Amino acid sequence: MQVEIALQRDRHNMGRRYVEVFRSYKHDYYNAVAADEGAYEYEVRASPPPPTAPSRAKRFTEKDKLEYTEVLKMRGLPYSVNKPQIIDFFSGYKVIQGRVHVVSRPDGKATGEAFVEFETVEDARRAMAKDKMSIGSRYVELFPTTREEARRAESRSRH
Repeated sequence: MQVEIALQRDRHNMGRRYVEVFRSYKHDYYNAVAADEGAYEYEVRASPPPPTAPSRAKRFTEKDKLEYTEVLKMRGLPYSVNKPQIIDFFSGYKVIQGRVHVVSRPDGKATGEAFVEFETVEDARRAMAKDKMSIGSRYVELFPTTREEARRAESRSRH
């Protein structure tokens, strides 16, 4: 019941900060705690290895489970970021220049998010190599998303 209550707070403000709430797994929590403590990443075994084989532990993330489209969501952007900076960030990847959308609130202030459309699904998948790289002093998280989510964000923004 507490999880369902928490999920209702998705896309709301906590004080002056906009927050998103995601359903996650225990190993995601342990990874976050371990990363915060500077410890090694918690490992989940896909299946127990044979007794003589070396460990084949695989690190799972939520991003491994997501289905890719041509669109990536960017989060953690500097509030001053512009479309040319985003296109430059993805240089070497096939961005559709007219399909870069920097999200802003109804009052015009940036949210730190953007949606970027690539020519193909494979281009978007390859561009995930830029996940957690920096624009300015901010590291940027990338997430596969849908055109529908991008369009909804675009319709809520002023520009």
